[in-house]
Amino acid sequence: SLPETAVSVTASLVNNNELAVSNVVGSNIFNLMVVVGVCSLPTPILVQKETIRRDIPFSMICALLLLGLGILAAGDTIGMRLGHLDGMILLGFFAGYIVVMIQSAMKARAAGKNVDMEGMEELEEEIGILSWPKSILFIVGGAFAIAFGGDLTVDAASRIAIDLGMSQTLIGLTIVSIGTSLPELVTSIVAAKKDEVDMALGNAIGSNVFNILMVLGIASAISPISIITENIIDLCVLIVFTVCVWIFAGTKKKIGRVEGICMVAFYAAYAVYIIIR
Repeated sequence: SLPETAVSVTASLVNNNELAVSNVVGSNIFNLMVVVGVCSLPTPILVQKETIRRDIPFSMICALLLLGLGILAAGDTIGMRLGHLDGMILLGFFAGYIVVMIQSAMKARAAGKNVDMEGMEELEEEIGILSWPKSILFIVGGAFAIAFGGDLTVDAASRIAIDLGMSQTLIGLTIVSIGTSLPELVTSIVAAKKDEVDMALGNAIGSNVFNILMVLGIASAISPISIITENIIDLCVLIVFTVCVWIFAGTKKKIGRVEGICMVAFYAAYAVYIIIR
């Protein structure tokens, strides 16, 4: 989710706030419907109980929280925006989410569900483990590249919107959001090829939570973010899509090919709608 962070924070710094919100909402919808949908086509995605009981509902709560803050902002005489306080609220929820995740991991470890070291050694041989210096170098270098790419993406998207007469919201929901979601798509496809397709749903849900709470939290804490009517509509669409995935996951404890086709078709219909509007 670092690309979404770079794009939204950069957009917030240059007061291009429409792009910040639409980028996050568009990325979340793409992650949920396309990334998960595409990965379920070759192999069904098995869904764990924790994902159904905790992760998907919490992802929906995050979208509802953002929608609530947006509606409250819409009724504000100052204007429709997420302010500094709203950003702190989002970051507070994110901190609580991280604490819960750490506690869950500690409980699993205490219960003896730690990773099999023999299997880990085989995994290390398969993927090739980098040394500490190289790992740090790649992390720092990748972070700088993402920051530069985020700034470049915002400038390019703004230019496209101006030249073609398109709104910043439409650019953020389509070109920018799909571009910043490519890491999630690639990660999930690679996981599917390695028979770790179950990682796809967790990857998408975790990214969606991070995007709303951390990305928009940081962006709005830096500079107030505008909330327009289209953003509220798109958030409602995200909530409806999340409910659909929740139902798909909860009925058979898996997301199969039929559900995947439906999810991709839903996204296609949504893409047509935002272009037409």
